[in-house]
Amino acid sequence: MSTGVTISSISDYAILGCGSVGYAVAEELVEQGKDVLIIDRDESRVESLRDQDLDARTADIREPEAADLVAERDVVLILASDVESNKRAVEHIREQNDGQFVVARASDPVSGDELEELGADVVINPSSVIAESALRALESGELEYNASKLADLIEETDERLAIITQDSPDPDSIASAAAMQAVADHLGVDSDIIYLGDVGHQENRAFVNLLGIDLVQWDEIEDYSVYDTVTLVDSATSEELDLEVDILIDHHEPEQEYEPEFVDIRPNMSSSSTIMTKYIQEFDMNVSEEVATALLYGIRAETLDFKRDTTPADLTAAAYLYPFANHDTLEQVESPSMSPETLDVLAEAIANRDVQGSHLVSNAGFVRDREALAQAASHLLNLEGVTTTAVFGIADETIFLAGRSKDIRINIGKVLDDAYGEIGETAGHSTQASAEIPLGIFTGIEISEDTRETLLELTEEAVKRTLFDAMGVEGTEGSNGN
Repeated sequence: MSTGVTISSISDYAILGCGSVGYAVAEELVEQGKDVLIIDRDESRVESLRDQDLDARTADIREPEAADLVAERDVVLILASDVESNKRAVEHIREQNDGQFVVARASDPVSGDELEELGADVVINPSSVIAESALRALESGELEYNASKLADLIEETDERLAIITQDSPDPDSIASAAAMQAVADHLGVDSDIIYLGDVGHQENRAFVNLLGIDLVQWDEIEDYSVYDTVTLVDSATSEELDLEVDILIDHHEPEQEYEPEFVDIRPNMSSSSTIMTKYIQEFDMNVSEEVATALLYGIRAETLDFKRDTTPADLTAAAYLYPFANHDTLEQVESPSMSPETLDVLAEAIANRDVQGSHLVSNAGFVRDREALAQAASHLLNLEGVTTTAVFGIADETIFLAGRSKDIRINIGKVLDDAYGEIGETAGHSTQASAEIPLGIFTGIEISEDTRETLLELTEEAVKRTLFDAMGVEGTEGSNGN
């Protein structure tokens, strides 16, 4: 038998109570070359153990003599099925020796607490261990099944596979798409990564350019019929694409209803990059430096460098990717140079900031690069005492707003939806979100060169009032945070 457990350099062990659990542990320890002494009160069982060349002695683990027999052992495992006997054994061992490392078997959380109070260093509950093992086996089996089904679908592609990201894709969506393209290439299928909107944020542009990820803008495609298999990764939308979806992979439930042949949605993971890393491992692929770097950055970006909603699956995926990633490239992606437009927007947002409590709202004026609003909102979140930011600006007769929050009590996506959902379009989640609002809704004034400044003033007042109300901030008198 082999459990895959790695035992330390300690070599002297004792097992008190050798039923099925104790025997399994003894067998593993002996297989690893450890010196194991077994104590059990059942004489026939002890004889059977001796017949297998195991060092076994007859004694009642409830009595002090059992503690005497194992006094020289570094580690004592008390594994009888009778918890009361285990409690007595812990008591006697602790009365005699405080230095031994004691592992004791419980039957439920209550008996576990009692064993810890009596001095057990580690308490195990076989039922919990079996349940955890069964869940791990189930997850592994599901992944193997899903990978096989996914491979079958991709290999049925006659011409090309379309891998569609979310609109104006973020790093997690781009990285997941790059990983799916690597999977398709591994299976001998040609594919394109397709996006709508813009790759506007400077970090995202640097991410794509430095890693050499080829993206295709939907409007530039001449013949859509070449895509006979369609995959959506990380909350993509197909409303404007008019294509039937075959594969859907995401860590969020989609807002639209799809009926794809293959679905893998895992809300228990914080990023789609984590899910795609699991598939790369299951396909036993040689992950390229570019894909490993993309996926690692996707996980880090989605979890705010492991500070938001991070799960064990995200951490194990990141640990797997870490040796294969290019960390110099990661540093360049995370610290891109700031464009003059972004610098202007940030300066305007700093000058016009209105802070109420820990909430900051700022008007960046008329902007050319609306992605600069998101960068300004992120930078302003670093101000002392500020936990939620919203920066808005006007472009193309539309108010664009970017929100960011590190306050666990606020879901900025819901805040923007409450504020502007009925009059505009909103998107996002608990820590980052965006809104687009038609300018005329607030003012009713026709836009012209002569009315620009008036529009800006009217818009600022209306947007701030609505947003602060949605945030639950009392009053509208604020400050610039000085």
